[in-house]
Parts: sequence; C-alpha cells; structure tokens
Amino acid sequence: MNWYLIAATVLTLLAFFVHTFVGDKELQVLEPNRSKEKVKKETVIWTMSRCGWHWISLDLLFATLGLTLITFTDILTNEVQLLQIISMYFFGYGTVWIITLAISRSFPKNFVKLGQWILLWTISGLTFLGI
Repeated sequence: MNWYLIAATVLTLLAFFVHTFVGDKELQVLEPNRSKEKVKKETVIWTMSRCGWHWISLDLLFATLGLTLITFTDILTNEVQLLQIISMYFFGYGTVWIITLAISRSFPKNFVKLGQWILLWTISGLTFLGI
C-alpha cells in the first residue's frame, strides 16, 4: 500500500465534496438581488463565478478518480507520468493561488484565511512522494 497516494486521494476527495457542496452554499449567499437595476451585469458575473467554481469541482473529481485508479488498480499504464502530471497540476494550482493572494488587496492573515494553497501543495507533495 502506498500511504502517500492514499492520503493524497483522500484529501482530494474531501476537497471535492467541500468545494462542491459547502462552497456552492457560500456562493449562493453572494447571488445578486434581482430587484436591483444592475441585475443583468451582476447576475452574469455571479453566474460566471459559479460556473468557474464548479469547473474546479470537476477538476477535483477527475483528480480523485485518477488517483483512485492509480492507487487501487492496475488499469492505467504510465502511472509514474500520470502522477508527475497530477503533482505538477496541484503545485501549479497552489502557485497560482498564492500569487493571486499576493497581488490582491490584502487583509489580516489573508494567506492563512485563504490557505487553500497549503492543501494544494500538500496534495502535490504527497503525490510526488507517492511516485
């Protein structure tokens, strides 16, 4: 058993569920009030944000499926290359996240309060160690 890959798989699965269901509830709170004059522009922006949000949910689902297949089956070939890609993918996500935090308007402890980069780099590292 490769415990690094099991841990990466579990973290990715948990991230998928939290992102998909808890995150969507948080997004629904931000839905524009349809009685305002700017409803069209605000609704379009909110809808694009929600679509982008669930695009990431799908990424997390596919990453979970890929890690599950690699960790628990022998179905896939080139597993090392696939794990390298998954590791780089999560590292890239974490890097973009932390860069965006750095160039955005700061607030107290923003790197901790929006610390998803820690999770993303942890999954990346676990996947890399699992190779």
